[in-house]
Parts: sequence; structure tokens; C-alpha cells
Amino acid sequence: MGHTILIIDDDEKLNALLREYLKKYNFTVKTFSHPEEGLRSLKQDLPDLIILDIMLPGRDGFEICREIRRDYTVPVIMLTARGEVTDRIVGLELGADDYLPKPFEPRELVARIQAVLRRGYRQNQKEIRKYGPLTVDFQKHTITLDGKAVDLTTAEFEILSLFIKRAGKVLDRNYILDNVRGIEWEAFDRSVDVMVSRLRHKLHDDPRHPRFIKTVWGTGYMFVAEENDEN
Repeated sequence: MGHTILIIDDDEKLNALLREYLKKYNFTVKTFSHPEEGLRSLKQDLPDLIILDIMLPGRDGFEICREIRRDYTVPVIMLTARGEVTDRIVGLELGADDYLPKPFEPRELVARIQAVLRRGYRQNQKEIRKYGPLTVDFQKHTITLDGKAVDLTTAEFEILSLFIKRAGKVLDRNYILDNVRGIEWEAFDRSVDVMVSRLRHKLHDDPRHPRFIKTVWGTGYMFVAEENDEN
């Protein structure tokens, strides 16, 4: 998918190794040995995932993670050479999505990156998007339609988020099955159709004249609404 990874770690040899290794998996990798440089890069171009070392010069990774979480929900995987359980607990309490002690096998890091990316996608924590009468708040996991709150299940919100992330692209049922987290799908892909039908009903979206979700017959679905210009 060509995701962008931001690495903040003062071990420059490890950074060089990970840059080359992660390229094999089609990741674009930016590395910084100083936390302030990494934070500046984050503000300029939001990555899909951050790999953050705990032992950093000047400010430790816990403080950096806390600062990131004030403004962003971008996934964070924390690294440390220390093996204390308390480090892992503190990191997760601060909002890290995963934790990997050093030394580690690069392939294990790739597996954890892929797992974290499957559970969510890049979102600015303050972001609210509007599509005509539909407003989506990704921080609060809420939506309103024509100014009225709409009660979505977690699964319905996850599917809507996936559609918005891939707006204008046709998503087949297998892609939806593979990329929506936290749902125990039935053993047949018609369960996707049932979920989309429920979502459409709540959005008052007529499949014959869709405002939001278009059926691409024989393939899947596509989010067709355009984001409001003021956003």
C-alpha cells in the first residue's frame, strides 16, 4: 500500500538497517536520531505509523509519545533496550499501539507494523470531515447527518472509516474483510453486504441514487461523496 513510516531512534546503524529492510515491504521510511527533528517532520507530513525508541537524547520516548498523542492518533510502536515490564505498561498507558524490546528480528517488526496498520489508519486526532450533510468525527468516533447524531455500531463506523480512507476507489468484499478490525465476520462475504446495507439505512442512502456509498456490481463498493471545500 506504500505506507510511510517515521522512525525516531538515536541508533543510526539500526535506522540505516531498518530503512533498507522496510523498503523491501514497500514502506517509505524517514529516520531521525533526535526527537525534535522527528517531531518537526511529523508536523510537516503526517506518516502512517511511528516507530519510537524510549531511550532518546534530551527527552525520552515517553515524553515524545505523550506529545504526539495530544494532537494525533497516528499509530505508535515503541522500542526499548530495557526489558522492564513497567516500561511496556507506561508506554501503552500513554497511547502506544504496540511495544517491541530490543534486540528484535526485523521480520517481527514488520509483522507488528502490518498488524497495527490493519487495526486503523492515519488520522489527525483533531480531524473532523464533512461530506455534504454528513459530518464524521474520527476522534470521538461519531457522525451526524443533517445536524442530527446517528448511532453507529463499532463495526459500522469502522467500515465507514475504511470507505472514507479509500474514497473514490472500488473496495471488493475481500479487501473489506481483511481491513476492518474487531469484527467476527461470518464465513461468507455476504456478511459485508449486510453490514453495508445497515450502514446505508442509517445514512438514508438510496443504493439506486447513492449520495455516499455506490455499489459497483460484480466487484464491491465505492465511497463517492466529495469532501466539503471548507475542510
